[in-house]
Amino acid sequence: MRKPADWMVPADDRILELIRDEGNLTPGAIEQLGGPVADHASRRAKKLSSHGLLEQVHRGLYRLTDDGRAYLDEELDAATLDPIE
Repeated sequence: MRKPADWMVPADDRILELIRDEGNLTPGAIEQLGGPVADHASRRAKKLSSHGLLEQVHRGLYRLTDDGRAYLDEELDAATLDPIE
């Protein structure tokens, strides 16, 4: 079972899963693929990026990190992640 952090919301798993399955995505693409609306996806992607589960590769374009993959594979407890400065 995945171990989300207190700061995570249910949409975060969907965002991470879509990026894992489809590759680098923008919030607009996340919405088009059945994820949360682009505004919410953008806010959540920034939050996920600030904790190292996603990486912003270009303005508005995100990719999954090794920690993000480990979280999805139930190998990482997201509560152990500190915000990246």
